[in-house]
Amino acid sequence: MAEESFLNNKGNYEAEHIQVLEGLEAVRKRPGMYIGSTGMDGLHHLVYEVVDNSIDEAMQGYCDLIEVIIKPGNIITVKDNGRGIPVDPHPKLKKPAVEVVLTVLHAGGKFGGDGYKVSGGLHGVGVSVVNALSKWLEVEVCWRDGKVYHQKYNRGIPVYDLKVIGECSGTGTTISFKPDEEIFEDVNFKYKVLAQRLKELAFLNKGVRIILRDEREEEARQDEYCFEGGLVSFVKYLNKNKNPLFDEPFYLEEKDENREVEIAIQYNDGYVDSIFTFANNINTREGGTHLSGFKSALTRTVNDYARSKGILKENDENLTGEDIREGITAIISVRLTDPQFEGQTKTKLGNSEIRGFVDSALSSNLRTFLEENPKIGKIIVEKARSAARARKAAKKARELTRRKGALSNTALPGKLADCSSRDTENTEIYIVEGDSAGGSAKQGRDRKFQAILPLRGKILNVEKARLNKILNNEEIRALITAIGTGIGDEFDINKARYGKIIIMTDADVDGAHIRTLLLTFFYRYMRPLIENGMIYIAQPPLYKVKKGRREEYVYNDRGLQKLLNDIGRDKITLQRYKGLGEMNPDQLWETTMNPENRIILKVKIEDAVVADETFTTLMGDKVQPRREFIQEHAHEVQNLDV
Repeated sequence: MAEESFLNNKGNYEAEHIQVLEGLEAVRKRPGMYIGSTGMDGLHHLVYEVVDNSIDEAMQGYCDLIEVIIKPGNIITVKDNGRGIPVDPHPKLKKPAVEVVLTVLHAGGKFGGDGYKVSGGLHGVGVSVVNALSKWLEVEVCWRDGKVYHQKYNRGIPVYDLKVIGECSGTGTTISFKPDEEIFEDVNFKYKVLAQRLKELAFLNKGVRIILRDEREEEARQDEYCFEGGLVSFVKYLNKNKNPLFDEPFYLEEKDENREVEIAIQYNDGYVDSIFTFANNINTREGGTHLSGFKSALTRTVNDYARSKGILKENDENLTGEDIREGITAIISVRLTDPQFEGQTKTKLGNSEIRGFVDSALSSNLRTFLEENPKIGKIIVEKARSAARARKAAKKARELTRRKGALSNTALPGKLADCSSRDTENTEIYIVEGDSAGGSAKQGRDRKFQAILPLRGKILNVEKARLNKILNNEEIRALITAIGTGIGDEFDINKARYGKIIIMTDADVDGAHIRTLLLTFFYRYMRPLIENGMIYIAQPPLYKVKKGRREEYVYNDRGLQKLLNDIGRDKITLQRYKGLGEMNPDQLWETTMNPENRIILKVKIEDAVVADETFTTLMGDKVQPRREFIQEHAHEVQNLDV
């Protein structure tokens, strides 16, 4: 039937639907090719890969409960009440289908056939990779014949054939595995990392109950996520520390035989937009065709509505997309049969047909919503008109931030000590707190590839200011001009004058505050610099320890205790550096700026939703959420200036 959703198509899921694409060779030799890395990201990806199978069942309407348990020894168990991985023989390989799924790369119901119309998982490598990278893995299937089937594997190899171990009512799959210490750098799962992803999946799949339980401590920890409101609940969650302009978010859901779109929108009184896009539950951080369709429909529909109601007069200019998106919080989630991912991190949706589908769905539904809710319509239009006035006021200030050319020193800030090299891949700029530290850094640097930009005091908190006010701030203007990329919608990473931008502040409370202000600015207005791994944080030493002729620099209290235990605590001279200005130029070079010796931390956005929430909490208007955040995380503080 044409009107029947593909998500409600209760198709068969049998052994014949398991499509085999290639073998499992080389997974253990080159694990990074399949899970990204053997660090913490890759470790947690194992869990996501198994959970994705359960979510696939949920997306088809067959599963509404998923349990993830972390057991002592960092063993993971994932249970669901889906249909169960098929146990009957595969027609080509003559093995139980569950064994094929667990031992053959790219074997599963999501690869062609009628098993799944849509499926999640960015890499789509299947649980076979989890099996290959685990010391051991066990699978238990409650099958439709009322029997429980079980099989165990060691490093991807079956220990014994699939066998019946009992009886059951209902259906489902349980997979337990222990990551292989020979593969991973660290096998200690992080509860918070798993919790964030599972909460996100619960938002994206309304009505699905996901339980996370950690049994590694004497007192178990457990969280349960289930959001009947789906994306509406997600938007409200993101706006909980902001001031929404209306109570209930706008929501739409449209589907046809091969695709579906869900969108939720709510405006707040802030000045930045928070738009998150997903395709088959994958966070498409680089956007793509679904985001393009959303933006074009939003801009056109709001302008058409404003003109039809006489809010925009005949001679008024149209509101820009940037104006209309000011203060918006939106989630766009699409599901489609064959997602094509592009971009540097393969998280940009490329399916051209989705743009028109999203555009059409949003245009018709949003226009109806605005007509039926004229008060909300007026609020959205007036918010955009206010943004347009601020945009025009910012135009002159913006001109001051533009450069004549990427290689020209014309109009660069006077306090910038530039480097002589124009090779942007190998140059770096240090953003330094204060003139004193700036002086030491200028004297201690390597002038060929290191530039120094000292900032006076604390820059503006951009979380609480519009662009016109931001661009009137002298320190921010100097920062934008020195980096060269422009900001916001005019940002162009190809115009970056340096390959690394290194924040170097004092190791005290004020230094931490300045660092947070700078990171907030980069996240809100120059986010691609973070996404492309160009923002770093310098790690100056906290202590200098001298004993006899031996001198050592130590970067934290733990390192200090270890050194003192090694060399003894008698007859030592201990100096604690309160600020960078206390260090001589040669000391600053040797400890903090010399690429041979220094420690610098690359700033990453592991989860854009978490980053957005954190910056809003720490830098926004509301005090109570900030107080709660500090109370919750106070035990994690290692160095506090008292």
